Amino acid sequence: MKIVIAQEEGVVRGMLETTLPKWDHEVLTASDGAHAWQELQKRDGPRLAILDRTLPGMDGLEICREARRHTELPYVYILLMLAKGQEQDMLEGMKAGADDFLMKPLDLNELMIRLRLAKRVLELQEELQSAHAAIGYQTTHDPLTGFANRASILDTLLRELARVRREGSHVGLILTEIDNFKNINETYGHLAGDAVLREAARRVRPIVRPYDTVGRYGGEEFLIIVPGCDAAHALSQAERVRNAIGGQSMDISEWGKFASAQEGKLQVTLSLGVAAGDKLKEVEPFLRAVEAALARAQQAGHNRAELAKSEDFK
Repeated sequence: MKIVIAQEEGVVRGMLETTLPKWDHEVLTASDGAHAWQELQKRDGPRLAILDRTLPGMDGLEICREARRHTELPYVYILLMLAKGQEQDMLEGMKAGADDFLMKPLDLNELMIRLRLAKRVLELQEELQSAHAAIGYQTTHDPLTGFANRASILDTLLRELARVRREGSHVGLILTEIDNFKNINETYGHLAGDAVLREAARRVRPIVRPYDTVGRYGGEEFLIIVPGCDAAHALSQAERVRNAIGGQSMDISEWGKFASAQEGKLQVTLSLGVAAGDKLKEVEPFLRAVEAALARAQQAGHNRAELAKSEDFK
């Protein structure tokens, strides 16, 4: 574990510098309080600090307060060292955000116990953060495709339209639907349908740009937000997506009710609606326009992209 130490007393500092590496810890010695705080602000900096109550430049209590104020930084476990006669400072240290205390003169057995406790607390903190991140991902993403779910993609569209109004830029919207998807489910089973959706998502992912956003809009529909695209560029991007899906068959033979492996190689195509604009204010007219364009693509025979007309936005 990486530990930063900041100590006024040379004897205590020497004990820590000698002992901690023997316990497989990496030690960073700060020359003063400001130096210690600088190390703790680094993204790959120490997660544990052993600080003297009194330090030149910035004392231990000030560092505690700053660490707790900057909630965007990784959590740092702070051991505050107090000398005999400073026991009354424990309450002040707790209010400032110290996690635990060590008394001087330093007892190495006590130090070992405090470090084990600190390590366990930091491990639990990481587990909690991982759990929160997983929950956050699950609430915003579709579990089957890994794309944003409907609520999340619509929220992204709302923010993108606000940016368009603010900056006067363009934004394109592509709505895709897998052709004859209901027939795939009914003929080969829902596992086959799920496999088609997963494979479609896998093919779409490398086609879109890093700053585009893809969401699962409906059962077999993907909504793609393409910032900075006028109608022509959005249509060109839609054609790339269409070709990525329909360019070669999908082998889903292990997932469906197929008489042979060859039957499980399905030729899947997309119909796409495309809309774009630079003066858009509301989400609903934008969605109506792209849905109308998609409907025309389906009516024209599927496996094609159609651009929204001006009257579609009304």
